[in-house]
Amino acid sequence: MTDKIIIKDLRVRGILGIYPKERVQTQNILINIIMYASVRPAAASDAIEDAVDYERVSRRIIEHVATAAPLLAEKLASDIASIILTEFGVERVRVRVEKPDALPFAGSVGVEIERVRAD
Repeated sequence: MTDKIIIKDLRVRGILGIYPKERVQTQNILINIIMYASVRPAAASDAIEDAVDYERVSRRIIEHVATAAPLLAEKLASDIASIILTEFGVERVRVRVEKPDALPFAGSVGVEIERVRAD
């Protein structure tokens, strides 16, 4: 059985999109992440060194979004999944990237992907 570490509704600003306005003006980006990894070592030791440090994960994702400027949400989601899998040692990750201001009559638009360490 694999446990879940969840980051819900991480709100960041960045460049994301294909239209000229989106390439020069930052916009709101909403990111949801589910990381699948055992929490048993952290539960046993009660030490952050044995846990997936969600604060470090959040800071790393915010840093990436601030500098990446991809055209597509698919690319940003894939980048985030890769960062989490390679830098934070989780087994599997689900990443959802949404643009809450993309369409006037929708709450948001976005993409959700799931990757495993072997991908």
